[in-house]
Amino acid sequence: MNRHLMPAPRSLFAAVLTTLGLVTTALASTHHQLAERLTVNGDPMPVAEVRETPIDGFFEVRLESGETFYSDAEGKHFLVGDLYENSEAGLVNLTEQRRNSERAERLAQVPESEQVIFRGAGESRAAITVFTDTTCPYCRRLHEEVPKLNEMGIEVHYLAFPRAGMGSEGGRVLSQVWCADNRTEAMTSAKRGEALSNSPDCDNPVEDQYHLGMALGVQGTPAIVMPDGRMVPGYVPAERLAGMLGLDD
Repeated sequence: MNRHLMPAPRSLFAAVLTTLGLVTTALASTHHQLAERLTVNGDPMPVAEVRETPIDGFFEVRLESGETFYSDAEGKHFLVGDLYENSEAGLVNLTEQRRNSERAERLAQVPESEQVIFRGAGESRAAITVFTDTTCPYCRRLHEEVPKLNEMGIEVHYLAFPRAGMGSEGGRVLSQVWCADNRTEAMTSAKRGEALSNSPDCDNPVEDQYHLGMALGVQGTPAIVMPDGRMVPGYVPAERLAGMLGLDD
């Protein structure tokens, strides 16, 4: 029998499994202890998650607000900013990669029934998510490009983000859109500046989407999120969006 293919003794497997278990337990304990240690002026931080980084002794901390920073294991020293890897391919923003991944994961959890979706008649080749406000001039300009995007096979999935807050005119109109019997028609009418006649008082997800946008780093509208979670702020013409999606052929 080839000695290189001989099964390892059961005792060796057991030792490896035990070691892995101890390492995992130790890491989990370190993460938990750090989360409990993190305070500012004596008040505990709202820690959502603690993760390892490629730097020994430093951990990535994500707060419930979506903010991220780095801390040593004792919670005494913080680094605020993005972490980069100096690779052969150049500088890689590890922090932004993580943000993109989390953004894509959280948006995937939003049911289509809570979105306003514009699909073309042909085959769908890609989908973008757009945090929008009907009172935003550049949101209206982007909406004029939606038919062209649909023709290119790009779906547009709208989420609500009243940039001046829930009590604003934008918040009221967005609630009307989500309460309308036909949301796509209502969205288009509102983007044209037309008054909607239906009530904004229904069980709708506008406020939840507004808070989701803030947690994902939306600071203005339109905020376009690509399928991989990359966020592109502001108006982008249809042709350029198609190119960014790799659909310019």
